[in-house]
Amino acid sequence: MGRDIVEKYSITSDEFQVDVNITGGKGKVKIYEVVFHEIEVATKALLDKVKEELIGAVRISAEEILDPKALVKLKSRFQKRAQELIESKLPGIDKKREKYLVMNLMIEMLGLGYIDILLNDVNLEEVVVMSANEPIRIFHKKYGWLATNVYFDTEMKIRDNFNTIARRVGRQITTLNPLLDAHLLTGDRANAVLYPISSKGNTLTIRKFARDPWTVTDFIKNKTGNSDIFALIWFAIQYESNIIVSGGTGSGKTSLLNVCMPFIPPNHRIISIEDTRELQLPSNLYWCPLTTRQPNPEGKGAITMLDLLVNALRMRPDRIILGEMRKKPQAEVLFEAMHTGHSVYATVHADSVISTIQRLTNPPIEVPANLLSAVNMNVVMFRNRRENIRRIFQAGEFLPSEEEGKSTIKANIIYRWNAATDNIEPHNKPIRLLEDFSRFTGLNELEIKEDIAKKKKVLEWMVKHNLRDSASVGKVFNAYYLDPEYIVSAASKNNDPKKIIEDLKV
Repeated sequence: MGRDIVEKYSITSDEFQVDVNITGGKGKVKIYEVVFHEIEVATKALLDKVKEELIGAVRISAEEILDPKALVKLKSRFQKRAQELIESKLPGIDKKREKYLVMNLMIEMLGLGYIDILLNDVNLEEVVVMSANEPIRIFHKKYGWLATNVYFDTEMKIRDNFNTIARRVGRQITTLNPLLDAHLLTGDRANAVLYPISSKGNTLTIRKFARDPWTVTDFIKNKTGNSDIFALIWFAIQYESNIIVSGGTGSGKTSLLNVCMPFIPPNHRIISIEDTRELQLPSNLYWCPLTTRQPNPEGKGAITMLDLLVNALRMRPDRIILGEMRKKPQAEVLFEAMHTGHSVYATVHADSVISTIQRLTNPPIEVPANLLSAVNMNVVMFRNRRENIRRIFQAGEFLPSEEEGKSTIKANIIYRWNAATDNIEPHNKPIRLLEDFSRFTGLNELEIKEDIAKKKKVLEWMVKHNLRDSASVGKVFNAYYLDPEYIVSAASKNNDPKKIIEDLKV
């Protein structure tokens, strides 16, 4: 019996359109199938000849392979020359067929082969190569983990892709250094493990990041958070509070940081420190991204997070973003930065406000409890794997206390997610947070609540008008800092935010 087509759609890769079918049916496991068109033996032989001529005709320098902008020009040059060669060898060829043959040449000779096509599917979150003996697997936003009909012919081809990824970020993957953690030119995060460390074969895992980044409007619309909690976070970030984002793997910690960073006033200097580039901030922000570097085969040239953190303090930052806090030295420098007046944002693996305190005060991070008083707010992310939804699980504060003459920290949960209603609801009144806000801003409690209410109105106005692209959202926050009363008034009158942006020429 044949397989039913559950869903079909098209994706665009380097101007080429590729059809995708999700197949399955009753009692059948779903499969992600890229639609391939059969190429005759004679045409394959001709393509091999074209490949040889392309290698001689299109010169590729190391700089072009490593530079994203140069690579775009190279692909355009390659595509043009490939079309000319195919037209000369197959005069009168159908344009649609010609385009398909050119696409096959580009897939095989540039980039990461058919992986590049998969990376252009906005419905995918993860792409995994297990070995040459197994199909590439993907994590689909709608269907979860699926096998594909795409394979690599040999382990050597997989390893060639590893080398391409490594070269582009100035790293190496070798028998002596069989692990690679890097980012692709597309911004996606790649992790590679060589055989025999991965005993099935060479393994590649790519975590895709949205080509169109999430914004706070998206998070409110899809109920990841609500306007109340984001208005509170906005106020906290505006007035330079220190925030730690907690959560499990894949819960959306970095995504939450990313959507909240446009809350920072545009004239503040932001330094971000990550192992691999994941943050994508709007262009209107004054942002300097730093990334770590692994040592070379001789064990030299490593740049660690601690190196970058210490260096960042010499770069006159207003805000410091740490990709993930893992070790005691990082935490010590980070908390020292908080105590010296820098506004700090960091992520940590923990699944509640209470477990965040435990994680920070115990090995391997082991921060003295008294230092945690520098943290103004803790936001915890949660991923429900059964429903495949992400939610802000808790938002709380750390309360210093004394037990038997010893400094301890207790948790006060201000908001929490109610699984029964799928809503984020108030839990306890903030205690220390309002005191901190009042001390930092000079506003009394009533004025703070009024300011947060105004921010909530602006957020709901953006949601109502579906203003969700990163550039436009960034411009609204920029306009707010230039003239807050005008933006709040526009939100109250429900004016078109796009028109407001144009009028202010932000």
